[in-house]
Amino acid sequence: MQARPGTRGPLLDRRRERAVLDALLADLHAGHGRALMLRGEAGVGKSALLEYTVGAADGLHVVRAAGVESEIDLAFSGLHLLCLPLLDRVEVLPAPQRHALEVAFGLRDGGAPDRFLVALAVLTLLSERARERPLLCVVDDTQWLDRASAQVLAFTARRLLAEPVGLLFAAREPAEHFRGLAELEVRGLGRREAHALLRSVVRFRLDEPVRDRILAETQGNPLALLELPRELGPAQLAGGLGLVGAQTVPVRIEQGFLRRVVALPPDTRSLLLLAAAEPVGDPLLLWRAAERLGVPSSAAEAAQTEGLLHVGTRVRFRHPLVRSASYAAATPEQRRAAHRALAEVTDRERDPDRRAWHLAAATTGPDEEVAVELERSADRAQARGGMASAAAFLQRAAELTDDPARRSERALAAAQANLVAGAFGPADELVEMAAVGPLDELQQARATLLRGRIAFATSAGSEAPALLAKAAKQLEPLDDVLARETYLEAWYAGIYAGRFAGAGDLEEVSRAALAAPPPVGAPSPADVLLHGLATLVTEGPVRATPALQRSARAFAAGDVSVADRLRWSQMAVVAAGVVWDEESWATIQDRELRLSREAGMLAPLMIWVNAAGMNAVRHGDFAAAASYVAESESIAAATGTLLGPYGAVTLAAFRGAEAEATRLVDAMVADARTTGQGTGHQYAGWVSAVLHNGLRRYDRALADAEAAAAQTELTLAMAALPEVVEAGARAGRTTSAEEALGRLAEVTGTAGTDWGLGLYARSRALLASGDDAESAYREAVERLGRTRFRPELARAHLLYGEWLRREGRRTDARSELTTAHDLFTAIGMEAFAGRAAAELTATGESARRRSVGAPHDRLTPQEGQIARLARSGLSNPEIAAQLFLSPRTVEYHLAKVFATLGISSRRELRAVLPDAVSPAPAD
Repeated sequence: MQARPGTRGPLLDRRRERAVLDALLADLHAGHGRALMLRGEAGVGKSALLEYTVGAADGLHVVRAAGVESEIDLAFSGLHLLCLPLLDRVEVLPAPQRHALEVAFGLRDGGAPDRFLVALAVLTLLSERARERPLLCVVDDTQWLDRASAQVLAFTARRLLAEPVGLLFAAREPAEHFRGLAELEVRGLGRREAHALLRSVVRFRLDEPVRDRILAETQGNPLALLELPRELGPAQLAGGLGLVGAQTVPVRIEQGFLRRVVALPPDTRSLLLLAAAEPVGDPLLLWRAAERLGVPSSAAEAAQTEGLLHVGTRVRFRHPLVRSASYAAATPEQRRAAHRALAEVTDRERDPDRRAWHLAAATTGPDEEVAVELERSADRAQARGGMASAAAFLQRAAELTDDPARRSERALAAAQANLVAGAFGPADELVEMAAVGPLDELQQARATLLRGRIAFATSAGSEAPALLAKAAKQLEPLDDVLARETYLEAWYAGIYAGRFAGAGDLEEVSRAALAAPPPVGAPSPADVLLHGLATLVTEGPVRATPALQRSARAFAAGDVSVADRLRWSQMAVVAAGVVWDEESWATIQDRELRLSREAGMLAPLMIWVNAAGMNAVRHGDFAAAASYVAESESIAAATGTLLGPYGAVTLAAFRGAEAEATRLVDAMVADARTTGQGTGHQYAGWVSAVLHNGLRRYDRALADAEAAAAQTELTLAMAALPEVVEAGARAGRTTSAEEALGRLAEVTGTAGTDWGLGLYARSRALLASGDDAESAYREAVERLGRTRFRPELARAHLLYGEWLRREGRRTDARSELTTAHDLFTAIGMEAFAGRAAAELTATGESARRRSVGAPHDRLTPQEGQIARLARSGLSNPEIAAQLFLSPRTVEYHLAKVFATLGISSRRELRAVLPDAVSPAPAD
């Protein structure tokens, strides 16, 4: 990565592009943040447009950098160079952000920082610098940024709003991290401008057919037009004899540069090669390496005369294609000599990783000493959070290893690093590389474990459970602790695979786990969790409940190690749900959500935000749910994480928004079939049943609920059972309802909680009559009234009111139905509210119309979330850190909140906001 200053020159045409870039600068001057990606082939003029923008950025602070292909494996190298002029402001960052950024840049020691906490630190750093004057960050050749820098900059680009910060990128083809950003495609010049540029470099007359062919084949690419006279002589141009071949424009340009490089004196070619292999752009380093190879300083004259290289305060190529052509023109032996010279002059203490990389490039065959250096570089990269860099170092170390056993060990380590870095394809290839050599039993088990984890990471589908169970079995005699942990992983993978698990289904995994050797000494909470979950599948809820209750309460109380908490809290929530333990469920989830926020760990935060959204719906707080859904979508966009829209589909189904819910349900089912994730299919069935019970389409609700309940007695299956009973009872399918009620009795009776017993009482009442029915309805109302599940309580009142009306007790029915209608309306459950209103009409009573929405109903989900956090007393920086925004963006949203609510200070929020700030439901 090197900064590449340029000179401002005239642009031919480019009115369309200049208008877009001028608008970006105008937005920055107006205080609005923007990000823009210039996309186009090599030589088409992206860099010239960047120079235009920098030249037009009057009154703006500008920082810039450019990607270099050979730096792509050095973590945070691109980001470091871009931020280097801004690091005088690092002290103003909140301590966690400052620590993460300094560790990432190698400025201090510490554990590997979370990638997205580094990103938040960069966002805050840019925002702070922009307080003085608008800031423009220009990054050329982003396709060659290292992975860590690309992720951070893409995250930052998606969070710009109220900060006068502009991120202007350029790339031939943007990397995956930048997909979805606003793009400006840079195309070739128009015919008139291309003709003018061609005339400016070809001083003699061209035959019209030859001219037209040149214009057609270059497609208006400015660099191609400028380089054409250097490639071809006058005779070739005039007659069109040089215009042969079918190469694309970038290939033709590079070949032109290649011919020019080959024609240079040997010493000049050697100097160009050194400059191409040395990505920092340090002239002192270049001259020291040149001296090692016996290249005189005069060698630079020919390159500078040709306009290929400029050596000043930095070493700068005319174009990235000149760099690649200079490297391609050398023989493998010459390249190794260049890297060897660069390694010899690179400071071992200050820059050990680049030195190791040069040593590796200079090595032809196995070299244990270099491999060890690469392993050390991998350790340093991992400590900075650069797992992609660590993976690259380890892979090269494996390639340089002669001993087959050690080569396999390094390949497994590289595969693990690639897995953590999200490079699943290379991880799989490295596992296969390791398998070629001799593997001992433990290494074989680790290889199987890696294959299972890769399978789960890539699709969370049907292959992972069987692979993980196989790995656990292999590990049993070798590492009993790791074996039990792997069985838990296999069990978790089995939940996701669900109906698609096949040979690795939950029953097989559970039986294998129970047959494994028990732990030595007292079992850990994770051991108890595994035993309870496996027993649940093999022997049912009665036998499993004690273990599941103990493990859920242990995780809720924090009686677990940090490592176990991070790995298994999601499983502990499953256990809490199975035993209807509302308090443990909420405690674990709330804690993990808070800790994920505080640590800036976006990957787990994505999961816990989704879970919080689903639970907020089930608690009847649709305002919070909408905020969590919005936050989840924002995190997904920033990180590229693919996670089903669980929160969104739950909210839509409970609201009764048929069109939206149906669209989301259909998408979840299609995705589940594609990826082999049975849990998505099961979840879609449950929420669809809720939707159609609300819409009084009981046959459809019954079919969906029975499909969701047909799987192992886990939380989704149990949640579907009351829907089966209600739909079956209303549709006259009493056999289906009675079977579901029997299962519900078993899974709720042992746990003995108000949540479970309240749902069972409500369901039992549907199939009872006379005093038994009324007693059950009253029990349901009483028990559910002691929980936070307001929608379930409202449904209990509704069913009780419907029963009373059918019993001819209209006055009593009106009371229950009015209570139900008011609850549904307050919550926002429009379909169920309509059902209650219809029942009220049948009693001779009209439902009260919903009052006109209060001002807080007009807040967007994100505004509502920020308003609630401000109401709770959090400062703007605290809200910003929690929501991965900048303080200025929080300030911007709060200003809109104040305007909507008609207030002028944070102190007034408590008076004008209810406990649940609910955005108005969609039409």
